[in-house]
Amino acid sequence: MSRKLSLSLLSMLMAIACLGSTGCVSVTSGPGFPLPIPISPYFQKQVEDRHWINEHYHDVPILDPLVPGGPTRAMDAPSDDEVMRALEIARPTQGGLALLHEVRRDNVRITKEKVADYIDPPRFIPLVGPAQLHHVHYKCTVYFEETTTVTWPVPHTLRNQEAVEVIYIDHNHFHRMGPPSSLPALPN
Repeated sequence: MSRKLSLSLLSMLMAIACLGSTGCVSVTSGPGFPLPIPISPYFQKQVEDRHWINEHYHDVPILDPLVPGGPTRAMDAPSDDEVMRALEIARPTQGGLALLHEVRRDNVRITKEKVADYIDPPRFIPLVGPAQLHHVHYKCTVYFEETTTVTWPVPHTLRNQEAVEVIYIDHNHFHRMGPPSSLPALPN
């Protein structure tokens, strides 16, 4: 065998071994299977954020009936995570170009204040049955230091040490009417 042929066989053997170890193409399956398509981290984060919000904040809970003369306490105040996600929608820091335009928040302090807490009269709600809607509104004030760094065309840094943003968050939930035995049975 000539030296040129042995070098090309050796390089082909190494290429096959490398492709088999990457996970994109295996030696046994061959290139007939579809190759994975890389996804931008921007779109991956959008999907993860949408799933997180749907899982944690989009369901309207149905609580037990209110007892006459008993407490009509609302659910818990918004979590810090919920407030920061709402702040990111109102005043985004993500999406800048890395090393060209970056925004950062430091020394974040959150205050939560209940603005309104009231209950609607009983009514029939489809897929729930007879229930009352309990409205709770919170005013969340976020104090932070915002640093914006721009490196092109003219490098500079902007610091806002007294940035304030006010966010209103609604926590609505249902209260069933009557004992659970009086509720209609769900169809099979």
